[in-house]
Amino acid sequence: MKNKFEVKVNNLVFGEKHPLVLIAGPCVIETEIECCRIAEKLKDIAAKAEIPFIFKASYDKANRTSIKSYRGPGVKKGIKILAKIKRQIGVPVLSDVHCRSEIDEVKDVLDVIQIPAFLCRQTDLIIHAAKTGRPINIKKGQFLAPWDVKNIAEKVLSTGNKNIIFTERGTMFGYNNLVADMRSIVIIRKMGFPVVYDATHSIQLPGGKGSASGGQREMIEPLASAAVAVGCDGLFVETHEKPGKALSDSATMLPLRQLLPLIKKVIRIREALKSE
Repeated sequence: MKNKFEVKVNNLVFGEKHPLVLIAGPCVIETEIECCRIAEKLKDIAAKAEIPFIFKASYDKANRTSIKSYRGPGVKKGIKILAKIKRQIGVPVLSDVHCRSEIDEVKDVLDVIQIPAFLCRQTDLIIHAAKTGRPINIKKGQFLAPWDVKNIAEKVLSTGNKNIIFTERGTMFGYNNLVADMRSIVIIRKMGFPVVYDATHSIQLPGGKGSASGGQREMIEPLASAAVAVGCDGLFVETHEKPGKALSDSATMLPLRQLLPLIKKVIRIREALKSE
């Protein structure tokens, strides 16, 4: 199904006729040095795989399971780090916003503004983000059916902004578990919107460790492959040099060394579909 809306981010485009887009980076900014180093490595990986790339990192993880969990450097320090990555490394940047006041601080730096899954129905937040004119990546809430995103899209469209991307990241199923329903990608794309598949949050076990979330990292590759096979327009992958020591989502991030083989595999799948 052809996307009704193609979303352009600098020199790359989300849409059926365009290459698969990679959105990748660490879950949260831990240190400036580490974040810049990962961004450099990701740019190199994307170049080797010949895949368009957007760097992702959160300056604040406002929805951590425990109040004791690390949240990040905060908006003021974090957005300066992302601006440095954008300027010096030369890649588009994406991060998530949690309240209206943040949007005014980050809108001139972020190439894509992301709405977190738990906030995807917050009308004022969505409209304020949409009024910036920036592309908006909306993570479908774990509590929503895929056809329910139509109401979210209408909020963005009401501002005149047609740059809407939806990200599928799994649906709650029982206790401390998610299910990635690949039908969501097909359904949302039929509405005309580009769809990204979040390969790392979809394998999360929310609150599975009591005061932290668990995950099934071994499921990243098969589910990412399935998502590309059903036609997603982009792949969202949180990655870290040493996931076990990461300060957020340590159970779900993909080791950086495994990213290039994964990307090469899903690109082969996408190319095979195009040749049919």
